[in-house]
Amino acid sequence: MWDRLLVDCRIATFEETPGNPLGLIDNGAIAISEGKILRVGKRTELAGFRAKEVVALGGAWVTPGLIDCHTHLVFGGTRADEHAMRRAGATYEQIAEAGGGIASTVKRTAAASDDDLREQSRRRLHALMRGGCTTVEIKSGYGLDPKSELRLLKIAKDLGEPEAVRIVPTLLALHALPADQRDRRAHYVTEIVDKLIPAAAKQGLATSVDAFCDTIAFTPDEVERLFKAAAHHGLRVRLHAEQLSNQHGAALAAQYRALSADHLEHLDDAGAKAMASAGTVAVLLPGAFYALQEKRKPPVALLRKHKVPLAVATDCNPGTSPLLSPTLAMNMACTLFGLTPEEAVAGMTINAARALGLAHSVGSIAAGKQADLCVWRIETLSELGYWVGLPGPERRIFGGQDA
Repeated sequence: MWDRLLVDCRIATFEETPGNPLGLIDNGAIAISEGKILRVGKRTELAGFRAKEVVALGGAWVTPGLIDCHTHLVFGGTRADEHAMRRAGATYEQIAEAGGGIASTVKRTAAASDDDLREQSRRRLHALMRGGCTTVEIKSGYGLDPKSELRLLKIAKDLGEPEAVRIVPTLLALHALPADQRDRRAHYVTEIVDKLIPAAAKQGLATSVDAFCDTIAFTPDEVERLFKAAAHHGLRVRLHAEQLSNQHGAALAAQYRALSADHLEHLDDAGAKAMASAGTVAVLLPGAFYALQEKRKPPVALLRKHKVPLAVATDCNPGTSPLLSPTLAMNMACTLFGLTPEEAVAGMTINAARALGLAHSVGSIAAGKQADLCVWRIETLSELGYWVGLPGPERRIFGGQDA
């Protein structure tokens, strides 16, 4: 006997079949047992089977639970003051040179207790969950030394323990160069490579390693040292690439078979080709584009041409993307970057799962996968990319249970 049977719904499985790229099912049904999907199909195909609970959804749409595959959720304080500076005309670089930017968040994060950081971060996590997220990636990156980065990874891991959500911790090992290390740059990178990477791997605190490759951050050579260390310790890699300039980071990431390359506003054809060959997902971050008032958009047409999977994420962080709504991120991906609504939803489900290396267990509605679902009271699937700040799903189901 099944635990639950969801009926009277329209389903976007995101399991592609010939002539049906979104895997749409009208008058569908989903059978759930022990937190996993057992069967999905037409209601008539599942008729005759017994379930402990039958839930009639009244024609609502069901999608996979949303996945936010790029956030910086654990940090202390805010940078609302920088928002005002930016509105007055200050650039990203000028704010950083004035002592703002990442450095100011590092200072506030260090000053906060573990309990305070957990509480602040939990409020942000709850906002994403209300918006439909069942899986949330959380990067470290506001510690900037081995001990502090490990602390943030532990807090990120703790956040998921009492919550109906899956947390995926990522070690953002090279985020920014601390002010006191500007004359010891090579020494700093060596410390991260030789101390932080082995410790994070040994303690099982992260499944992947990330870095920021740009003119105001780290060079391709420095990032490659990090990637080699990550590979040695069995960790996958991801990269903030081509956001402010073209450092050919995406091609470097692809060389190491990165799960994703993120931002990509300055991506070139060679980088897109390399990503396609490596199966590296392009993670688009419209919140940062919006907050920074950037003019150059990610080359979506180029990514489509080379069939690079497109994911969408909030990039929730205190300085350049204070975005806590996954549905708004989908709308922004459509209105600012030109994604179709269907691409935007795929970008926060199946392609986001690919960006985290989790497509085998989440991201689509298929037998054997986790029963992480969203039930939406909408008429068409395209409404998920249409409404500006849709509050969230009518039901959010995690592991088969309403959450």
